[in-house]
Amino acid sequence: MRVDEKEFALRLSKLRQLRGVSARDMSLSMGQNHGYINNIETGKVMPSLTGFFYICEYLKITPSEFFDTDSGDPEQIREIVRDLKRLSPSQLASVAEIVHGLTAK
Repeated sequence: MRVDEKEFALRLSKLRQLRGVSARDMSLSMGQNHGYINNIETGKVMPSLTGFFYICEYLKITPSEFFDTDSGDPEQIREIVRDLKRLSPSQLASVAEIVHGLTAK
């Protein structure tokens, strides 16, 4: 899958906002200049590969989750999946029914 700079910037902005942090605070927390994340989100620059890994680490997601645009909140989904693995088969079936009911069109 090819992601262009605009899609990358939009995804970064969305994930950052889900964490409830400003671009400035994220930049500074990563040890970068105050405009680092803003420059990425406005398309002025793209992060290096190392920078991208630091961004993912900061957001507490994997690189794969970063590019999974169908996933609104990757961290929450990962936590739910972890919890689902601890359920009994009958509990899992009940949860599956609820999810199917919520997602039925």
